[in-house]
Amino acid sequence: MKTLLTIIISCFLISLIALLIILIIIKVKKNTKQISIYLVALSAGTFLGGAFLHLLPEAAEKLELDLIYPVLLIAFSCYYILEKLIHWRHCHKKACAVHAFGYMNLIGDSVHNFIDGLIIASAFLTDVKLGIATLIAVALHEIPQEIGDFGVLIQAGFKTKKALLVNYLVAITVIFGGVVGFLLINQLTAIKPYLLVIAAGGFMYIAMSDLIPEIRQKQKLKQSTLIFSYFVAGMGLMYLVKIIHLH
Repeated sequence: MKTLLTIIISCFLISLIALLIILIIIKVKKNTKQISIYLVALSAGTFLGGAFLHLLPEAAEKLELDLIYPVLLIAFSCYYILEKLIHWRHCHKKACAVHAFGYMNLIGDSVHNFIDGLIIASAFLTDVKLGIATLIAVALHEIPQEIGDFGVLIQAGFKTKKALLVNYLVAITVIFGGVVGFLLINQLTAIKPYLLVIAAGGFMYIAMSDLIPEIRQKQKLKQSTLIFSYFVAGMGLMYLVKIIHLH
């Protein structure tokens, strides 16, 4: 029960970040575009660091590498299929209705946040320290994600207050994911290492398909160098967390 409470509180903190970040955006929206690209770079680094330095090594303690690699490839591919099915964040038709795009974004974001809850639950049920590391990675990822999602809703025609409300309602789906993850893993402990690999696949897919392509668009040397430093800082942060856990 203590673990479940920890998972719920952690997931609630993640959802709360969404609300706080949007409120900050409303206050200092002039600076949003300037700082968001650096937050995206930081998130990409933390996601890759979380996958390679925390989730996969933890899974490797219980699974053979010959089993981890196929599961990782399948998980990565499934995230790709999922994104294509729900058109997460994207509308590839030129004549696409703006409002439809906004609601499609909400659906995709709900699925993504639910998966984040599963990731957090699987990590905490394996080890509290691993859960904290995963929580940091997810939290840092939520910042640029919610900035983008809120912008999409405004562009789709939502009023500021409505966009704020529906964005938060979608954000709390992470709590449902955490509870479901706890119930599933609590009954089927054998799937823990597999979920860690699946979570790693999700981290890698998000970083490589959505975040890194975004930061690669910047061409100026000075800005590109600064963006890369944030990317490295994200990985460094996860490595620092790993060192602290070892002590």
